[in-house]
Amino acid sequence: MIGIDTNVLVRHLVQDDPAQSRAATQVITERCTRDEPGFINRIVLCELVWVLESAYGYSKDTIVVVLDKILRTSQLKIEDTQSAWMAFRMYQKGKADFADCLLGATNQISGCDATVTFDRAASRLDAFQHL
Repeated sequence: MIGIDTNVLVRHLVQDDPAQSRAATQVITERCTRDEPGFINRIVLCELVWVLESAYGYSKDTIVVVLDKILRTSQLKIEDTQSAWMAFRMYQKGKADFADCLLGATNQISGCDATVTFDRAASRLDAFQHL
């Protein structure tokens, strides 16, 4: 199994740099299989959403489609799939950013009654409590 860094995943998805995009797509299509999936950790998911929003200006609707496809792709193994899907659903429905959704989902699955925060958008999620 190989781990996939955010910049490789972004190049594969966005196809904005010919040489790097070609290399990223080649490694993902040739080395990531159902038997030997590429590993995507939670940090990569958070960075991916941030990069697509801030650097590329993609809409939340587009990012939701991208995340859904990544989470469903059998050639990719997502770290802590349960919290990733839970965070995805929170992000899809709410106004908090994906990183906060993943933080809340992970804490909830780990047994936290709530995650305390000063972030108003995150505090609207069931997993959080505003201080």
